This record gives sequence, C-alpha cells and structure tokens, in this order.
Amino acid sequence: MSSKQIVAETRSRLVRNICVYCGAAQGADPLYEAAARKFGQTLAQNGVGLVYGGGATGLMSAIASSVLANGGQVTGVIPDFLVNREGIQPEIQECVVVGDMHERKRQMFERADAFVALPGGIGTLEELAEQLTWVQLERHTKPVVIADIGGFWQPLLQLFAHMRERRFIQSPFEVRYLVAEKIEDILPMIETAAAKAALLGLRKETVDPRF
Repeated sequence: MSSKQIVAETRSRLVRNICVYCGAAQGADPLYEAAARKFGQTLAQNGVGLVYGGGATGLMSAIASSVLANGGQVTGVIPDFLVNREGIQPEIQECVVVGDMHERKRQMFERADAFVALPGGIGTLEELAEQLTWVQLERHTKPVVIADIGGFWQPLLQLFAHMRERRFIQSPFEVRYLVAEKIEDILPMIETAAAKAALLGLRKETVDPRF
C-alpha cells in the first residue's frame, strides 16, 4: 500500500460522522441555504454521516434533506420539547429524542468526529462556543470548523481577535479552530487536521467533556 493510500485510509477511519450546527431558520441570504445543501451533498458523496439537531426547519432541514437526497446517512438529535415546534426531518435513518439541551449536545458530541458551524442564531453560537471551550481546555482534539459563508462569522472572528489583543485568550490556552470560506474546503480541512492529530498521537477517541 502506498503512502497516499495509507493517509486516505487513515482519514476515512477518523472522519466517519460530522456534526453540523446551523440555524433553524433560513436566514436573509439565499447563499446560506445553498451552502447547507452543497455541504450535505459533499458529505453524502464522500460517505460521511451527518449528525445534526434533528429539526425539519431552516438550514437544518436543508442540509439533512440534501444528505438524504444524495444517499447519505443522517442522525438527528432533538430534545422532546422541540419536536412539536421544529418537527422531525422525515426519512432520517436515526432520530434520537432526548430530555434536554444538555443531553442533546452530549449525544451529538459523542457521535461526531468533527464539528462544523454554518450560519445560525444564538443556539448555533452557543454550540460552537462550547466546542471551542472544550478544545481550548484540551477536553478533546476533534476538528472544529467555522464555515464563514458570505462573511457571516466575521464579527465573531473579530471578537476573538479583540480577546487576544486584550489578553483574555493567551498561549497555551489558544482557541483552536479552522475557518473555511468555501464549502468545498471544509471536508479536506477536517480530514487533514484529523490525520495530523492522529499521526502526532494527539487524538483522544473517548473523552468525557464534562468539567
């Protein structure tokens, strides 16, 4: 087996499912929905499963339906109080109904090998911030990608820069994340980061992220 084949096989083992955080609304720019559908197609075509919030509205529905339409695997995790409000995406292969938001996030963490934040609201921001905190505190080494579609996350990235300038983010507790402006860059970024972590012996397969 060639070195390239070994790297490709390593990547495929490391990145089997990706958790995507995104809005339960479509947002003001059609670019957001188009990006969600394109990433769903990318996941399915590359044999990578989607883990997401389970809802049938907004960008959540867009990415899940795109994965399904392209023959991919979808796992939705939704708290029971949101079932009537957001609905459950039809035809997903696995739907996990949990009791609260904490269990939802834990289930999504355990089922995913990486995390991607598409445009979204407060819930998306909170989920992203939690993963960034866990990485910062070395609770896990799974890649986290901020999908800066149409510059959506620029205010947040500027806030991070402000925090560094004011020395609230310092080495060795840096906030480690990847930024992708194009959907087609996300999966290669994740695969490369996961393979690098594995080769360096940094990857933690089973970590309890609770503090």
